[in-house]
Amino acid sequence: MNQFLNQWGEAAYTTLGFFWMAVWAFILGYAISSMIQVFITEKRMQKVMGNKSGKSVLLGTFFGFISSSCSFSALATSKSLFQKGASFVSSIAFLLASTNLVIELGIIISIFLGWQFVVGEYLGGILLILLSWFLIRIIKPKKLIKNARHNLNSSHEQEQLDQKTFTEKIKSEENWAKVGKQFAMEWKMVWKDVTVGFTIAGIVAAFVPDSFFQTLFINTGDGQESFGFLTLLEHVFVGPVAAFLTFIGSMGNIPLAALLFGKGVSFAGVMAFIFSDLVVFPVLRINAKYYGWRMSFFILFLLFTSLVVTSLLLHYGFNWLDLIPESNSTNITEKEHFKIDYTFYLNLVFLALSGVLIYFGFYKGKDVMHHKEMAPKSPMLEKVLKWFAIVSYVWLTIGITLRYLI
Repeated sequence: MNQFLNQWGEAAYTTLGFFWMAVWAFILGYAISSMIQVFITEKRMQKVMGNKSGKSVLLGTFFGFISSSCSFSALATSKSLFQKGASFVSSIAFLLASTNLVIELGIIISIFLGWQFVVGEYLGGILLILLSWFLIRIIKPKKLIKNARHNLNSSHEQEQLDQKTFTEKIKSEENWAKVGKQFAMEWKMVWKDVTVGFTIAGIVAAFVPDSFFQTLFINTGDGQESFGFLTLLEHVFVGPVAAFLTFIGSMGNIPLAALLFGKGVSFAGVMAFIFSDLVVFPVLRINAKYYGWRMSFFILFLLFTSLVVTSLLLHYGFNWLDLIPESNSTNITEKEHFKIDYTFYLNLVFLALSGVLIYFGFYKGKDVMHHKEMAPKSPMLEKVLKWFAIVSYVWLTIGITLRYLI
């Protein structure tokens, strides 16, 4: 019994330590994302994404890069862009870029996994887009695209573009109030995922033995340096399954990805795990609601195929360049998290920044209206996640108490 209580305490401490490592990065990422979403409007994006040319794909990628990392926000925005005239391929490019190339995700990955995985994430995001574009050009799903537009019942209203200059927008107190509200909205979109994800990471670190991962991901283990093709193929197929079972998005999954790599899972398997936030059932259901089930399954095939190929290409490419880090170097569970170092001071600075943004959004600009469309989430899933989050807080409170009492 004492061993279990000790492990409970260690799990809670590890969870809080993981989150403390990432607080400043979350705030920085969401602050940048919020400013970009307020100052660069969706209407401007739609105007330049209407054809299937390389320029439109490049612009879709760029607008995704400067967008929000939340999968549900990305789904809604890509649907809106497609509905109002953007080409299907540029909408897919936007969707993939906004969930794989965004700034905040790169920062979190650098903290938990290192620069090699950041490079892999960004190169992989570009490869996902190129492979998806290639598959669309080969398959030519014209009928599916036509039916998807019909399902959306596009209204084609002509909306006026905001004619204000960027300088005028920056000086506007109303826009800064919108930034504050968007910042709060970003947290509202992910707090359950982040809470559950970090809690699961702590529990896995404290309770789950290495033998479990060696069974789930074949031929893994400490000291494993090379993997055969069939082993890598199994890893990149199991990675999305593991991501699906966690119920959470990529931001909450990064600590788990670090643990997987520390347990000996291949670089390809970990990258597949990180890339998998768009090939899980909630996303499949949302796409079906937007475009119909046939198009939803086509998007699933498109993204899963691109994910598998991309993860394998990254692994072999990084291995050839001798850039794959040793798994021991990612053992973040043994770090002393709460100490006076650069993380401590960065957290203080960015917590203060959060206070400033909340002040502008909800006190100084309390009468300013700001709303961003979100994909229709499953009420049942959201309720389940909310209860998981509440249980997580209870678990953490008891665990920290146990750690300092036993």
